Amino acid sequence: METNHTPHEAAEHHGYHADKSALERRLKRIEGQVRGVAKMVDEDKYCIDILTQISAINAALHKVSVQLIDDHIGHCVVDAAKSSIEQGDPSIVQDKIAEATAAISRLVR
Repeated sequence: METNHTPHEAAEHHGYHADKSALERRLKRIEGQVRGVAKMVDEDKYCIDILTQISAINAALHKVSVQLIDDHIGHCVVDAAKSSIEQGDPSIVQDKIAEATAAISRLVR
């Protein structure tokens, strides 16, 4: 089995695979929160109340992001490190680390 994947190439299982149903539930909850904010705007609710809900949505998305990064490092980067050792090619793990670093950088902007 080839383990040297490009960043967007499908893998057998991604790091979040084991927690996929929990991740999907959390995203559905966030989706409902966003719909609730849209309804609040439609109903001319108080702006501070809307901002409070947006802050909660941002916090929930942040938690999802951190979980995905943790899963990526614990699964994809670890697998790349194993493949890197097996194949004697340090670029395999270096590419996954660069990918994770770029993702983290986008999140902290």
